[in-house]
Amino acid sequence: MWSLVKMWEKVDKKFQKYPARIRVIQKMIELGIRISDDGKPYCGDLKISESALAKVSDVDRRVIKSTINLILKDDELSPIFKNIVPAGTLLKNLAKNLGLGVIEIEVGKDSNGILASTSTMISEKNINIRQAYAEDTYLENAPVLTIITDEPVPGDLINEFLKIDKVKRVSIY
Repeated sequence: MWSLVKMWEKVDKKFQKYPARIRVIQKMIELGIRISDDGKPYCGDLKISESALAKVSDVDRRVIKSTINLILKDDELSPIFKNIVPAGTLLKNLAKNLGLGVIEIEVGKDSNGILASTSTMISEKNINIRQAYAEDTYLENAPVLTIITDEPVPGDLINEFLKIDKVKRVSIY
């Protein structure tokens, strides 16, 4: 059974001499880009040009092709990258226009229980959670948990959130 940690260890080991390829892999994970059986990058059903992926990854287009080829030749990484699915629209940037609330909680690398604790506090205020998105602690130096609520949450929750172990910073808007 694979874990996310094991996958990143495998990527680090296989591509340690190729930081540009690691950037491509990180961007693919971040954007939900999968590799099709014919070796082409897709976001959902939308084919992504190698040039576009290269530009957003800040690499030469040839790095995209070589990274994809190496992934497809790897019996462990290939099935992972063939099955990536984009997560969908994050409502954070639309929240103000839609009357939703946004809570951003910066956490450390070890963030066990923070989502459970915050969702309990929000629920106790009878506020519905519309969406929760946690950045990957491997990809981000200062990962952020973003919670979108049906309505803005009261500011007094900031102090409550800050009492949670491993919470570094809280923003509510």
